[in-house]
Amino acid sequence: MNSGELLERSLGYALGSVAGVEPGSLGRGTPCAQWDLGELLGHLDDSLDALYEGLTGGRIGLVPRVDRACGFRTRACAVLGAWAAGPPESALVGERPLDVRVMAALGAVEIAVHGWDVAQACGRPRPLPVALAAELLPVARCVVAEADRGVRFGAPVAVPVGAGPGVRLLGFLGRRDFLPG
Repeated sequence: MNSGELLERSLGYALGSVAGVEPGSLGRGTPCAQWDLGELLGHLDDSLDALYEGLTGGRIGLVPRVDRACGFRTRACAVLGAWAAGPPESALVGERPLDVRVMAALGAVEIAVHGWDVAQACGRPRPLPVALAAELLPVARCVVAEADRGVRFGAPVAVPVGAGPGVRLLGFLGRRDFLPG
């Protein structure tokens, strides 16, 4: 798995979802029950900021939070640029080093799944691309622990037999509003 490519494809998918955000829609509910669309976009912005910081060893300036969709697009471009510039081998998370390839793969899961959440909230459902979801599912299975359930993720949801990787990924991460995938 090429983490940079996975991150780039996740960002591309999420950018397509964020394109559906309309002015005045930030109060809409999302599949993440604790967040409305504006809060979800803020979370995505924070996630991209952390990725950027890990890829560059520095901090990106704050993007005004008036237009959260625009802020996401700006940060996504900055993250892609930082990856293309050649990130360091590891980033410090607290006091512990983390391989940036692992960080990019984790970020790819976060970005793609929340991109799906954004599309759902905008009333413009978009299935996760099959190949992308197939690569993200094993990453999610490696990093989501039982202790994360109820805190960061919902309980896994049963999916139909023969469901595609997108539905299996969404179900594993506790999403209930499946799309064929």
